[in-house]
Amino acid sequence: MEHLNLILYTLAGALALVEISWRWLWPREKRSPRWARWMETADSFFVALVIALGLHAVWVQPFNIPSGSMENTLMTGDYILVKRYEYGYSLWNRTARFLEFHKPQRGEVVVFVYPKDHSVDFIKRCVGVPGDVILYRDKVLYVNGIRQEEPYVTHIFPDVRKVGNPLEPAGDPGSPTEYWAKSSRDNFGPVTVEAGHYFMMGDNRDNSLDSRYWGQLDEKLIKGRAWFIYWHAVGFVPDLRRMFTAIR
Repeated sequence: MEHLNLILYTLAGALALVEISWRWLWPREKRSPRWARWMETADSFFVALVIALGLHAVWVQPFNIPSGSMENTLMTGDYILVKRYEYGYSLWNRTARFLEFHKPQRGEVVVFVYPKDHSVDFIKRCVGVPGDVILYRDKVLYVNGIRQEEPYVTHIFPDVRKVGNPLEPAGDPGSPTEYWAKSSRDNFGPVTVEAGHYFMMGDNRDNSLDSRYWGQLDEKLIKGRAWFIYWHAVGFVPDLRRMFTAIR
């Protein structure tokens, strides 16, 4: 499942080569009826793959949760579907968004391209939209001066860090702990969310590399809204309690 994209594109490419070879390289008089039936089957698979790739590109996309930054909403090893169409599209993460059903709202879980490494996808919760003033004090989030009720948030460390200066964005997205020793994990802001940007935080607030560290998210980098968990297994045993659970 982790390599679904590669598998789909590889199969589509292989079937395309078979199709070209059959129609252009093999003389018509040498084609047997048995091979013709096989080619009809290959044609059907090819069409199905093209449709699947099209749906993947513009409709829904599978995504694997690689870390614990969204626990307990999403657990490491969850496989989810992402609605690509809900927030519209940006070509190559460079153009203004178009065909938007609506813009991200506070509380929605969003998949996006990591601003510091465009080869990596992140998933976080949107906590601030353009114009919002974000303040994080002693592990409590305030938006526009109002304390937020966040029943989905977890804290794994009981201590409260009093450092008041946000960290300059830099470093390896796989090793956030090198930041946290110097950063304001539990105290941040106030900052105003810029136009065309969003403030993102993980539900596992003490263990999330998010907008507190790398800054506000440009809307051009958004890929879609997390929809539901379609697969989770403990070892090789499916966990039916988590499967087909809507993400809220």
